[in-house]
Amino acid sequence: MSKTRTSPRLAPAALPEAPEAEGDPFGLDLLDAAKTEAPAPPSWRMAEQAYEDRFAPGERVGVLPLGALDRLLDYKAPKDGCAPGAFVEVPLGPRQIVGIVWGPGTGEVPEARLRPVSRILDAPPLRAPMREFLGRAADYTLTPLPAMVRLATRAPGLTEGQAMRHVYRLGPREAGRMTDARARALAVLRDHPEMSFTLGELANMAGVGTAVIKGLVTQGAVVETEAPRDQPYPVLDLDAHGVSLTPDQMLAAAALRIGAEARSYNTTLLKGVTGSGKTEVYLEAVAETLRQGRQALVLLPEIALTGAFLARVEKRFGAPAAEWHSGMTQTERRRLWRMAATGGASLVVGARSALFLPFRDLGLVVVDEEHDTSYKQEDGVLYNARDMAVLRASIEKSQVILASATPCLESWHNAEIGKYARLTLPARVGLAVLPTIKAVDMRLEDIARGNWVSPTLANAVAARLERQEQSLLFLNRRGYAPVTLCRSCGHQLGCPHCDARLVEHRFMRRLMCHQCGETQPMPIACPDCGAEGKLAPVGPGVERLGEEVAALFPTARTAVLSSDLYGSAKSLKDAIEQIADGAADIVIGTQLVAKGHNFPNLTLAGVIDADLGLYGSDLRAAERTFALMRQVSGRAGRAEAPGEAMLQTYQPHHPVIQAILRDDDEGFWRAEAEARRMAGMPPFSRLAGIILSSEDAQEVMDKAVEMSRHIEPLRRIGAEVWGPAPAPIARVRGRHRVRLLVKADRAAPLQDALARWAAQFRFPSDLRLTIDIDPQSFM
Repeated sequence: MSKTRTSPRLAPAALPEAPEAEGDPFGLDLLDAAKTEAPAPPSWRMAEQAYEDRFAPGERVGVLPLGALDRLLDYKAPKDGCAPGAFVEVPLGPRQIVGIVWGPGTGEVPEARLRPVSRILDAPPLRAPMREFLGRAADYTLTPLPAMVRLATRAPGLTEGQAMRHVYRLGPREAGRMTDARARALAVLRDHPEMSFTLGELANMAGVGTAVIKGLVTQGAVVETEAPRDQPYPVLDLDAHGVSLTPDQMLAAAALRIGAEARSYNTTLLKGVTGSGKTEVYLEAVAETLRQGRQALVLLPEIALTGAFLARVEKRFGAPAAEWHSGMTQTERRRLWRMAATGGASLVVGARSALFLPFRDLGLVVVDEEHDTSYKQEDGVLYNARDMAVLRASIEKSQVILASATPCLESWHNAEIGKYARLTLPARVGLAVLPTIKAVDMRLEDIARGNWVSPTLANAVAARLERQEQSLLFLNRRGYAPVTLCRSCGHQLGCPHCDARLVEHRFMRRLMCHQCGETQPMPIACPDCGAEGKLAPVGPGVERLGEEVAALFPTARTAVLSSDLYGSAKSLKDAIEQIADGAADIVIGTQLVAKGHNFPNLTLAGVIDADLGLYGSDLRAAERTFALMRQVSGRAGRAEAPGEAMLQTYQPHHPVIQAILRDDDEGFWRAEAEARRMAGMPPFSRLAGIILSSEDAQEVMDKAVEMSRHIEPLRRIGAEVWGPAPAPIARVRGRHRVRLLVKADRAAPLQDALARWAAQFRFPSDLRLTIDIDPQSFM
């Protein structure tokens, strides 16, 4: 089977009982979901016991290769013994491979044939809680363990030992002629006498050029020495005072500090309206966690959010936090991986993959904007970082804080039934108040063909321009136009590899497929009929909206925020910071702008197509639309000037639109929960998406039909199987896709049944099977 997520060897094994309080965020018993009455566990599972005693020389050990093998291999411990979790080099046939000592050996190889571990590598061992987390996460997601372990070892040069670099400390002599720049550099060193800085770090913290530091070295005021390349991160000042908290914030912060002091697993839903100061509240929990000598992790849904957040952390604690995301250099990734493992990084801020760092003692995980769909990884290993945060915290005996103005229904439900504690911040801080929200009934608007900004919204933008305030226009479509149509023959330009339309990106002068990334130059003639000058854009994207806004307000400064318009995470962060500083009058953006940004002078948020997310049969369409509209509205009026949000809609009486207008969050969630309960959908049941793909359309449909006819393992647990049917986007990257959907009772041993079901079938080498536990997308 090619790239198949399940095999007989990986049937989930029975796990230890988890305390009742350790429920998962979906109310689906995540921590118990892999409990089954399965047959004997696979070989690597035998090593999952908490075996932390050092292995004696010559003792049998089980090594998990970091390659494609999904089983333990038995070896003899080296002459000096080795620790569980150690990275080692071992012989496999004629070559040497890298692996991890996962625990005791399996006993499958006779003693006489055991080969010794070649050497222990210079990398911090993976602790028992980390290995347990990876094993249980693999069980839950039906992922081969080596693939899950690779998520935890994605840093270069982990096994190459420590390299050296030049670092700088305060020297014994006085500086000669003192300048402001030299004084700032020396002040940084005096304020952090325990730290060694690289040339770049010291120059950045002092705000000076590197030549200033080198001049101080020449005078002996600063000493240059060699030290290991992977240095600890600056120590945070836990006694530094943050902003003054409101009474509501103080009560919430006190509860979270108590949770940190308990040093045991607990999960809290921190629900606060936009602008209520949730960040300052959970930073109090971070401070208390660090006082306990433990580490803290804050997960953010977008890289673009890290710049402003790190600035807040540095203002609060006097030093920057460690940062982990795809925009980091390889050197930075290696340093943070090692420092997380050895305790040299006390606070880490990162994207979802930061959850797989090997923390020495993880005491707190904050999932900010916990409702955000970016926490679900849809490629490679399929997992939801919010769910995995709860699982890891239960193993590490840590606190979890799920923070959001619009929590996902599953988290809200868990708080309702008492699985999670709940803290509420009902008001904005300071003089800021929540924006007024209005619906613009597009059925009554006199709007020109080819335009999308209604006269009512345009007048509101004009009023802000007169008052020198900022406006936000939100449209959740990237590019210039979602469809390009030939007005001669009706042909729509499509992707050659996917059943998807090519999206025009006029700024780049390209057509792009948002499924596979295929790009093409914009043609002059229709590729179907050859007619020239007949290709026309249909529908708006943010680039086209920007063009319209420029025509409506020619003197206004506009900025278009979309992830594909910026070449790097840094350039996107810089653009956001400039907007916050007033560099634009009108901001036009996709859902990127809805995620936690703070634009103090922005007083109007206009949603161009509030109905866009309500169409289709997505289980979570109403919930996602509600959350997105509330988040976009919340960008307005975050300082002293009052804010207003305007939702352009053709369905002003739709229940979701009405709930937003009434400011009735609780009523919406209760109604949505009841609708899910009546339909038997999550969080009142469990789902698994089954996706088969092949370059041969008939082959993949035949196999899906075969699987749908042999469902005895699923029938035994009372599960229903729906399908097969072509996926809504039936071809991606040249592969035809067919889906089935499995629904089971929330207490059913779904993973074991799925593994047994998949194990019945043989798959051609070019056919792939993917199993998505708790799917968030049905495309």
